[in-house]
Amino acid sequence: MSRTPTATVDSINPTLYVAFELGWKTWKLASSVGLGQRPRISTVPAGDTEAVVKEISKALERFGLPQDSRVVSCYEAGRDGFWLHRFLIHIGVENVVVDSASIEVSRRSRRRKTDRLDAIKLVAMLVRYHLGEKTWCVVQVPTVEGEDSRQLHRGLKTLKRDATRHTNRIKGLLANHGIRIGSIPKDLESWLEEQRLWDGSPLPRGVGVRILLEFERLRFVRSQILAVEKERRRLLAERQTKDAQFAYKLKRLGAIGDNSAWVFSTELFATRTFKNRKQVGSLVGLTPTPFDSGGSDREQGIDKAGNKWVRDMAVEIAWAWLRFQPRSALSLWFERRFGAGSKRLRKIGIVALARRLLIALWHWTEHDVLPQGATLKA
Repeated sequence: MSRTPTATVDSINPTLYVAFELGWKTWKLASSVGLGQRPRISTVPAGDTEAVVKEISKALERFGLPQDSRVVSCYEAGRDGFWLHRFLIHIGVENVVVDSASIEVSRRSRRRKTDRLDAIKLVAMLVRYHLGEKTWCVVQVPTVEGEDSRQLHRGLKTLKRDATRHTNRIKGLLANHGIRIGSIPKDLESWLEEQRLWDGSPLPRGVGVRILLEFERLRFVRSQILAVEKERRRLLAERQTKDAQFAYKLKRLGAIGDNSAWVFSTELFATRTFKNRKQVGSLVGLTPTPFDSGGSDREQGIDKAGNKWVRDMAVEIAWAWLRFQPRSALSLWFERRFGAGSKRLRKIGIVALARRLLIALWHWTEHDVLPQGATLKA
């Protein structure tokens, strides 16, 4: 009986495959030289780069490879970001960062899952990937400057969420005692002293102290929001960086303000290069997901597999585009297709408009092609 040949050590171009399973305290390293080979498993402290170099050297020795052999590695994108990728590239390792959601897993309801098994699975898929099989999706690693430019608007988004949380907590504490409030007054302490409960008694002291503590946190967060927005306005005015130049160009269009222009620039157009319109929609996660199997043929909606920051902002700006660019070709297309439809149909149509709008903005930033019928700000 003949057996299917497996990938073994290449005597001409020997390659060591290393997969990282990253944890908070320790990292698992699975090393192999090809399919059908039992991998070597080792554990190093998390973040210990010297230990990583030593384990790679030990793995080369274990499989009888020269110390200058080719080393290929991978790890899943996650909390550790891209610093490990840059370190591995620096020491001569060919590394790829893998999209975790694209890794194939067993469909059994109960399956064994440990860091050791995950590392073994990952290194086997790495070998298959370098043999030419499409086993997963690889993340494009941004430059240090490109990654750093995203921190401004992402931090601003986090601050605004914190402000909303503090505001809702203050309103909830007051509503718990029968007091309704619309907007929070600036002089909250004096306002609280004037409030009375249903029986005419003042607000309990403990609740008042807690509300004032939340109010202090809210004021601090608001001051940080103003500081971040001031820094962003400065960057847009100076236009010394590529992302600021792209954001300024986007901001010239009606319906696009500082927030959306900065997000589109730093997350998409200033940091990525696209070959066609399909890549734009795919990166943002606005591509359709058909399900055609047997007698079932239906559409499952957008895949949502791309950049969530741009996707959320694109849908929001699509509504603004209908309002501030009503004579543009995109707005007229939406009105023809979905204008007379139901509320649900318009929500479906706005996602399609968001995808078309991003493609039009890509042509505007990359090729200076103004969206048809769109107007620029004075």
